[in-house]
Amino acid sequence: MQAIIQQVGALLLGSVPTLILFIALVVAYQFLVQGPLSRTLGERRARTTGAVEEAHKAIAAAEARTAEYAEKLRQARAEVFRMRELRLHQWSLDRDAALTEARRQAGARVVEARSVLSGEVAAARQMLLASADQLALQVVGAVLPQTVGGVRS
Repeated sequence: MQAIIQQVGALLLGSVPTLILFIALVVAYQFLVQGPLSRTLGERRARTTGAVEEAHKAIAAAEARTAEYAEKLRQARAEVFRMRELRLHQWSLDRDAALTEARRQAGARVVEARSVLSGEVAAARQMLLASADQLALQVVGAVLPQTVGGVRS
């Protein structure tokens, strides 16, 4: 068994330089490759995360602006509708006032025409009454022959 332990001891003693070289390579790998690579990956991850967060913020800001524009558009449409309703109401009032004025003027013309017509009717009656006497005399004269000296011929 002593021989096996001596062989293992010799083997371990021969592997010490390899072990030291391996540890030196691992340490060099840590400082020269893995450290800078980890730093670069961390920066990349931070930049990616930051870019994603900025993108989310930009999307949220765009959605907020879109909602704001939609609200302003809704308010503008409501204002246009309200102004249109006011204009229609004003036009209705103007139309009603014009109709009332037209009715008043038409009523005044009717009253004036009736008074003129009643005046003409009264004048025509007077003329008919005046000419009725003359017509009656003419009819009597035409129907009854004239008498000469009070005697009929």
